[in-house]
Formats: sequence, structure tokens, C-alpha cells
Amino acid sequence: MKRLIKWLGRLFLLAVLVIGGLAIYSYQEWQQLENAPIADTDSPLFVVARGETSSVLINRLSEQSVPLYVKKLWLRFHPELANVRQGTYKFEPDTSVREALQAIVAGDTYRLQVTLVEGLRLSDWREKLAKAEYLETTLQGQSEAAIAKQLGLEQSKLEGWLLPETYSYTPGDTDLSILQRAYDDMVEFIEQAWPERQDNLPINTPYEALILASIIEKETGIAEERPLIASVFVNRLRVSMRLQTDPTVIYGMGEDYDGNIRKKDLQTHTPYNTYMIDGLPPSPIAMSSKEAILATLHPKDSNYYYFVAMGEGRHYFSKSLNEHNNAVRRYILKR
Repeated sequence: MKRLIKWLGRLFLLAVLVIGGLAIYSYQEWQQLENAPIADTDSPLFVVARGETSSVLINRLSEQSVPLYVKKLWLRFHPELANVRQGTYKFEPDTSVREALQAIVAGDTYRLQVTLVEGLRLSDWREKLAKAEYLETTLQGQSEAAIAKQLGLEQSKLEGWLLPETYSYTPGDTDLSILQRAYDDMVEFIEQAWPERQDNLPINTPYEALILASIIEKETGIAEERPLIASVFVNRLRVSMRLQTDPTVIYGMGEDYDGNIRKKDLQTHTPYNTYMIDGLPPSPIAMSSKEAILATLHPKDSNYYYFVAMGEGRHYFSKSLNEHNNAVRRYILKR
């Protein structure tokens, strides 16, 4: 009996030592996980797929494999980390596993931005999107007409139909999805702005408003000048006077434009040469901002028919050709 009691005592002591050792080991593993930094990877982005659990993510985030029972114990002490959200996240190298899971539970996804600038052309925007970080390129080799069709636009010219803005996106989004948002935003904006336009404007459709707005956008970058520039073109259209604006000539020249406009260029007939054609060109020549569109629909009431650049982006406005010619001599010819 004494031998049995002695044997049982040794067995109990051994069990205590084993359990104690496991407890110490588990505590050390738990404590290590509590402060463990995320694993060093080649990519700064971390993608959480649909259906992934906190337990799965701990192994992906940790530098070393974590035993299942340690993860279960750790998560039992951190129930707030159970409900993770899918998406793409970006973590700094010194982020801990716990901090990373907190961000994933909060849904603090990593979003990038691309700014599509007013006054530029579709070709410029396509180049910008092609260089955007983590944005999937799908438009390469596609024609403007093909892209317009995918966006739901019935006409083949997409120029002017996209709203300049800073667009947020997540890695894996496509360049087409950005253009779709820009198109939808422009349609929504012009549909709201058009019914509120000034009465008796010499433009008959929202598309004509986009055409004229694109010219105004190219003529000035000064916000307070846009309604005045608009008034000049509106006044000219009302009396059937040609617009005679250089940006339309440049657009019509296409790749032949080398930075200079010569006399022969002004006398070369293209659908966009407003020195040679009456009224508006057939399509917008650039992407127009909301401000340029609103200036088109609400031009300043003026008697101006001419303007000339004074420098620093500003213009001198004239009511008569004689006044305009004097302004040209003063500001352009420096006489």
C-alpha cells in the first residue's frame, strides 16, 4: 500500500510538473502572441478573403506558426478580435499581430486615390490610370468608342463626359471602374445642373453645355474669370459671331500640334477650328470641372466680346474690336 501511495505521489508530482510546464509554455506562447510583430513580407498589402477567420489570419500574420490551442486561448481573452472583415489592408513593419487584427476588425481598409484633372483629355487620363498604383489595367488597346460603349454611352466620343475628381479605390479595382464612376458622376451632375440653367442661353442641350464648358476650361484656370469667359462666348453665339478660340484649333490639329499655332493652322479647316466654322465644335475638347459647367450655365451678364491674356493666367476683356486690338498691342505685342 505504501508503495502504491508512493507511486501515486510520484505520478501526481509528475502530472503537476507536466501541467505546470505546459502552463508556463502556453503562457509564454500566449504572451509572445500578445506582442508579436507581423511577419516581414515582400508586399506591404495584406488581403483578407471572404470567409477567413481570426484563427487563420493569426497564422498568416505571424512570423512563426502558432499552435491551435494557443490561438483559441488567446482569442478567448480577445473576443473583440473575432469578427474580421474582408478587404485589403496596409500595415507598417512594426505593427503587432494584435494591432493588425484590430484594424481588420474595424474594416480600416487601405484605399488609394487617383486624381483626374480638369482640362486634360481622355488620352491623358488613360495614361494616368495606367500608372496608378495597384489599379488593374483593362483599357490598353481599346478605342475610345469601345470604352464609351462599355460605360453605357451611346455616342463614340467620350471626351467631356467624365467628371474630374479625386477617386478612391482599393487594390484590384480596374481602370474601367474608375471611368465608370467618373461618367456616372458627370451624368448625375449635368442632369441636376441643366434644368437650373440661366434662361435664353444659346445652347440647346446638356451636351452643348459640356462642349462650351470644355472650351472655358481650357481658356482660363482662374475661378472668378470663368463666368466672364463664358459671357464672351455666349455673347458671340447670340449674334452668330465665330468663337475664334485657340484651344479648339489645337484639339483639331491632333498630333500635328507641336506647341505653336501658325497662321496656316488658323486657316486650315477642321471640325474644331472655330476660326473657320460657325457655332460650337462637334464635341468637347477636354474634361470640364463642375465650376466650368456652372459658369457655362450661369454666365456673367456682360457686354464683352473679346479677351486677351495679360499674363499670370489672367485676361483683359473688351467690348469692341478696337479696344481689343489696343489690348493685344499692349499685352501681346508690348507696344
